[in-house]
Amino acid sequence: MQGLWVWGVIAVLVLLAVAVIYGYNRLVFNRARVAAAWSDIDVQLKRRSSLIPQLVDCLKTYMAYESSTLTALTEQRSQAQRAERSDANERGAAESLVSATLLQVFARAEAYPELKADSVFLDLQHNLSEVEETIQMARRYYNGAVRELNVLVESVPSNLIANAFGFTGAVYFSLDDASQAQPPKMEF
Repeated sequence: MQGLWVWGVIAVLVLLAVAVIYGYNRLVFNRARVAAAWSDIDVQLKRRSSLIPQLVDCLKTYMAYESSTLTALTEQRSQAQRAERSDANERGAAESLVSATLLQVFARAEAYPELKADSVFLDLQHNLSEVEETIQMARRYYNGAVRELNVLVESVPSNLIANAFGFTGAVYFSLDDASQAQPPKMEF
């Protein structure tokens, strides 16, 4: 009888160890997924940032174009680059300003028929539109991965494992203005 009791305790301990290992591996998997999703966003934001100087150069060739808008776009890009190592909230705020200024640029381009006919401008416009859509998809995937990780970190019993091993929740990549959630319409 005592041997059966010992085997029962051993079985419970083995099951507990398996549960801890499984919970730990789920946390590790979700933390890695959040990091990979953030990397995808970062790549697209850098891609957009690299297209902005080309856009500004293209727009400068049209003398009548508003220089204040170009200056604002260049400044917003610089701020976004300085925020590259910040958390998702700070980075999101800086990138939201870039998106808003890009919308202004393309809205004001409507007044310049010769600009709208320029093949370089049209190509840049198309590339930026694709990048904005990709950023939106990457942002959704990242926020989904953050949600999964945060649920594991906060729910019982995985929160016990998360606390024991130092796992923390991640920050959502959000926009300051809900209207920026839609990719800009940059086609004429």
